[in-house]
Amino acid sequence: MDLAHAIERHAAFTPNKLAIRCDEHDIDYAELAERSRIACRRLMALGVNAGDVVAYLGFNHPELLVLLLACARQRAILLPLNWRLAAPEHARVLADAKPRAVVVGTEFLGHADILRGTVTSPAWLSLGAAPKSWRQWSQVGETGSVGAPAEVASDAPVLLCYTSGSTGAPKGVVLTQGALFWNAANSTHMHDLTSADRVLTTLPMFHVGGLNIQTVPALHAGASVILHAKFDPGAALEAIERHRITLAVFVPAQLTAMMEHPLWQTADLTSLRVLTTGSTIVPERFVRQVHERGVTLIQVYGSTETCPIASYVRRENADRKAGSAGLPALYCALRVVDREGRDAPAGEDGEIIVRGPNVMRGYWNAPHLTSEAIRDGWYRSGDVGHFDDEGYLHVVARKHDVIISGGENIYPAEIETVLSDCPDIVEACVVGQPDERWGETAVAAVVPKPGARISEAQVMALFEGRIAHYKRPRAVFFVETLPRNALGKVQRDDVKTLLASAAAA
Repeated sequence: MDLAHAIERHAAFTPNKLAIRCDEHDIDYAELAERSRIACRRLMALGVNAGDVVAYLGFNHPELLVLLLACARQRAILLPLNWRLAAPEHARVLADAKPRAVVVGTEFLGHADILRGTVTSPAWLSLGAAPKSWRQWSQVGETGSVGAPAEVASDAPVLLCYTSGSTGAPKGVVLTQGALFWNAANSTHMHDLTSADRVLTTLPMFHVGGLNIQTVPALHAGASVILHAKFDPGAALEAIERHRITLAVFVPAQLTAMMEHPLWQTADLTSLRVLTTGSTIVPERFVRQVHERGVTLIQVYGSTETCPIASYVRRENADRKAGSAGLPALYCALRVVDREGRDAPAGEDGEIIVRGPNVMRGYWNAPHLTSEAIRDGWYRSGDVGHFDDEGYLHVVARKHDVIISGGENIYPAEIETVLSDCPDIVEACVVGQPDERWGETAVAAVVPKPGARISEAQVMALFEGRIAHYKRPRAVFFVETLPRNALGKVQRDDVKTLLASAAAA
């Protein structure tokens, strides 16, 4: 059955049960099922067929989830766009995905108007009231009939999420209906998730973390989702208290903001069974800091390519295994291998590789990248870690040179490309530096052209309109040369040490 099957069955068993609450508007399971049928008929009217892509650009909104269910029914593929990207970045993604339709939240209509002039798509649709030049999603005529969810092959693609590669170029990760189902099964075991749970979603659902760690699994289980358009620490704490939230996912940067908020010490958090965190290496000290408030924090490990749940710590071991990324998920296998592909002994670092029905089908329009990433059925994460003597995973370094700042991936190559376009810059290297609030921030080492006079402000101005604000370096250091090895390759670890000394000075 497709993903909409569970929603249809919950609509039959508990039609009046709250499915989603967003901006004080409640959607029960009967309405959610009906809205997914209506959305499916609209997609049919727009000529969306099996294998076609439907993009969504906007903040968290119930219609994103409705579109996911509608795409599942129609065998189409949902592409949730990262609203934090700049227009040129969106244009590259859309040019690669070639969506049949793009649904845009009203906050992004001006941004989308820029894209409409450069990206060809048969249908650009506004989610709400819009200028006359826009067609509204709610006014799309419906055609065809939608019966009960049909049999769908588990390898039918349903979700397309773009993530930058080590070269900085965007890669589209194709996730199947089966991957989302088995990921939901892993989440159910991870959280002891039931229909009685009340889940708070504040992470953006263009990330698999916001969409798939708890939100889709909660709907699969018949639970209730309290959905926030964007994260606000005070609003999140108030929601936990007001709605008696039992489960929520926050990246460390969000938790830091919440712990710094006055409500952290006074809000009633007793309804929480567990909070989940991940997306970066989470130190034991941070976990225990949350535990001191009487709130249990567990860690999940994975990536966009694994949907994302690959390993986790369960509640009963949250304190004993603080700082660990947990055991392999219930329906997932993990190995740590050395350079020859042999299993590394406990305590010895190696590459983390993953296999399971939750792993991606491959990269969109990139078979060569797929064959590099998936070998003999195992996804090569590029992350480094080790198992302890109990089989718990400990992640020591994330993929390649990626900088993870506030839960967002920043790839140095993308920033370095912008810097290299400046005639006053000979070369540049971008690395991550530790940051108490964000985990890491990007900083740039820049070698100016001899005789050139260029300031930090001028360097920062190079990024305007080209890449998202969160990707931009927080500091620029001017250096005479970059450290290299005998083969001429820039040594990023040496750059980090150099810039750390410069920052301290």
